[in-house]
Amino acid sequence: MQIVYALWHTHTFSEDREDYKLIGIYESEDAAKEAQARIALQPGFRKHPEGFEIVGYEVGKDHWEEGYATMVGDKEIEDE
Repeated sequence: MQIVYALWHTHTFSEDREDYKLIGIYESEDAAKEAQARIALQPGFRKHPEGFEIVGYEVGKDHWEEGYATMVGDKEIEDE
């Protein structure tokens, strides 16, 4: 089983608005932490250092196994 590490950054604008950025995929958790240290100095990121998250993923495995619904406000939009 091979594990890779994704470095994400989330910036919350308001209760209902967030911006997610996938910074990169790394071979080790230490490499992801090193990348976080580099990126955290950049504009935008340095104002929101709490937004970083490192997540381990098993390679060759489905990580989303269900469908999804698109919501606008409190209404679901049917996908074709």
